[in-house]
Amino acid sequence: MATTATRFDGGVTESGVGGSGSLGRRFGWLWAAYSVSTFGTRLAFDAFALIAVVVLDAGTAQVAALAATGLAVGALVAVPLGPWVEFRRKRPVMVAMDLIRCAVLLTVPFAFAFGRLGFAQLLVVSVVVAAADIAFRAAAGSCLKALVRPPDLLAANSRFEATTWTATMLGPPLGGAAIGIFGPVVTVAVDAVSYLLSALGIRAIGGGEPPPRRADAPRPRAGDLLDDWRYVLASPGLRPLFLNTVLVNGLIMATTPLLAVLMLGDLGFAPWQYGLAFAVPCAGGLIGSRLAGPLVARFGQHRVLVASGVLRVCWPVGLAFVGPGTPGLVLVMVVEFGLITSVGVFNPVYATRRLDLTPADRVARTLTAWTVSGKLATAGLTAVWGLLAGLTGPRTAVALAGVLMLATPLLLPRRDRDLGRPLVGPAGDR
Repeated sequence: MATTATRFDGGVTESGVGGSGSLGRRFGWLWAAYSVSTFGTRLAFDAFALIAVVVLDAGTAQVAALAATGLAVGALVAVPLGPWVEFRRKRPVMVAMDLIRCAVLLTVPFAFAFGRLGFAQLLVVSVVVAAADIAFRAAAGSCLKALVRPPDLLAANSRFEATTWTATMLGPPLGGAAIGIFGPVVTVAVDAVSYLLSALGIRAIGGGEPPPRRADAPRPRAGDLLDDWRYVLASPGLRPLFLNTVLVNGLIMATTPLLAVLMLGDLGFAPWQYGLAFAVPCAGGLIGSRLAGPLVARFGQHRVLVASGVLRVCWPVGLAFVGPGTPGLVLVMVVEFGLITSVGVFNPVYATRRLDLTPADRVARTLTAWTVSGKLATAGLTAVWGLLAGLTGPRTAVALAGVLMLATPLLLPRRDRDLGRPLVGPAGDR
């Protein structure tokens, strides 16, 4: 059975469901743009927190407020951007968001150079970058669905996943070395340049892009902004994925600062040991992303989605048992390797399934609602778990998050649902 996909130039490609092959030069430019901006972002990992502490003498409460504000306020600012992105050509939106992020980030090293950098500026920059990031992701999802044939979406998402984990493994150590040599704002400047290079890569994709169906759509009313969430929650295929991923990702991120307190404070690990414990297991993400395609080809998309979704939540509870010294360090590495390998399989399969189940004219709005929900959930759960750790201690709070995650597979899809179009996988798994 053949499937069709609209290309950016308005033409149509046709291929069999099982086809793969090269993803093409134009996808190559999209992947290159993603790669350079991702490496820039990972290089600048926690740069604002470091600048706040080292340059502005900020306390713990201010650093926490800086992190939470970027997530929560940026997400709220981005809520009306979903419909705005949906009814515009996607690549110009992506270029604009890259340039906005580049420009606003460059204000940090410039202000630092002239001795005018302040905490309020970091807050504003973090909000603008977070909102622009959500809009970019929404447009990029639509761009990918239009650029890549449906049978090749899993391969494309697997490449993005591998790039993410490679950058996560290499970026923070290199960024730390760069800060030690060149000063506290150098990684922010590099991150800004990476967005400029990303914009150039997107421009290099070439070819035309068909106009959206409702280029003259009226400005959405306030009540319309919740329609995207209603659509996701009403979809039998999207709803379980939405609830599962938002909750699991939020719980994982909520325990990250608690692990830092536990390992660097209570257990006495050195900073380099802490960094090593979370950098080395990122190799599992590369392994998982490479396994995703072959596993789906053999077992089918739905089975791999559910199995990897279950496996990824079996690991975090083990972090509650970390102890001092080498055994504790090895335990963290083993748990993180298992978690990240499972995530490396799950993420590209889930991202592909989400695009499969979302009509082309709703992708940007759906991804905006999804990302906004994820960031708000992460901010909220991080705050709650911080309070919980203050009452019970970080180890107990980490354990509770791990136990709760064990129940999240109940939110995964119980059976394969599609929209009348075959999913990638064996003939019997449709």
